[in-house]
Amino acid sequence: MTTNLLDFDLEGLTAYCEQLGEKRFRATQLFRWIHQRGASDFDQMTDLAKSLREKLKSRAHITALPVVTEHVSADGTVKWLFDVGDGNAVESVFIPEDDRGTLCVSSQAGCVVGCRFCSTGHQGFSRNLTTGEILAQLWYAEHSLRKRFGTEERIISNVVMMGMGEPLQNYGALVPALRVMLDDHGYGLSRRRVTVSTSGVVPMMDRLAQDCAVALAVSLHAPNDPLRDNLVPLNKKYPLAELLDACERYLEFAPRDFITFEYCMLDGVNDQPEHARQLIELVRARGDGKSWCKFNLIPFNPFPASGLLRSPAARVTEFATLLSNAGIVTTVRKTRGDDIDAACGQLAGDVKDRTRAAERMAKQRTITLKQVS
Repeated sequence: MTTNLLDFDLEGLTAYCEQLGEKRFRATQLFRWIHQRGASDFDQMTDLAKSLREKLKSRAHITALPVVTEHVSADGTVKWLFDVGDGNAVESVFIPEDDRGTLCVSSQAGCVVGCRFCSTGHQGFSRNLTTGEILAQLWYAEHSLRKRFGTEERIISNVVMMGMGEPLQNYGALVPALRVMLDDHGYGLSRRRVTVSTSGVVPMMDRLAQDCAVALAVSLHAPNDPLRDNLVPLNKKYPLAELLDACERYLEFAPRDFITFEYCMLDGVNDQPEHARQLIELVRARGDGKSWCKFNLIPFNPFPASGLLRSPAARVTEFATLLSNAGIVTTVRKTRGDDIDAACGQLAGDVKDRTRAAERMAKQRTITLKQVS
């Protein structure tokens, strides 16, 4: 079996080349060919010694994930469905804007967290992706888009680990992938332009601060523990007080001076003025009076299995105004890729529901409704 070189960060590729009897600078050359130029054919790598190219041909390969489907939205958003084997698939989304090109990357096939408002969670969990499978999404998107637009210039300026899965529950594969994204010999992205989104895996937040402190987005979605327990089950393990403590610790190492809180607006569930006031109290109790976080309000993208509805636009505006008037930086996410199911919370792909998650979550909704009534 040959080795897929997309599985290595530069340190790992250096160790691999040393095993082949090659010097460190050869690994750097190879790394640049792979990530900066998108090469997959060793014969293209003309500044490598022919003897090394011959070794690589018999022992290694550079292979992206097979593309099952590609959909392009009317607004220019592109969604790819990648085959990761055994009937599982993951999705990646490219979002073009005037001042940036953002790629939303998946870290798992499915997701074990099971947030009520996320269609991926309703599909259950199949497995973690490898480092190579995470990077393959960026590698394919960057170089296929360059060909499409006929340019040698970088297309993707920002990466958000907000696709399928909980990135911090696949920590061992995530960190080497982040290092390739940041490496000047790789994609050369700024730490401010690479964001990891988490539902609140507190121990791994602390580790990420030490190992690879990129921008952090936390899926908050509720201002109190009882409500968050219902919307984000992980809250039962790491409740709000522990989560916010971890956010404050992360700020000491973060490339930005704030943490982003993602807040999905759910009609009649978490979108009332009282919820906004509770959020304001949470924020004001921390940060020593400084502005230390921002809120990104996300219009919910309904799907039948959720039993939830999108908050009316007027209520989202009112909610945002309450937070802004309290001195909290607040934005409302613009919905992109709706027509190709590429918007936030819609990524589901063809993941097998091995855990019967949809059935279990339907039962939980029934129990919750009975308790409320």
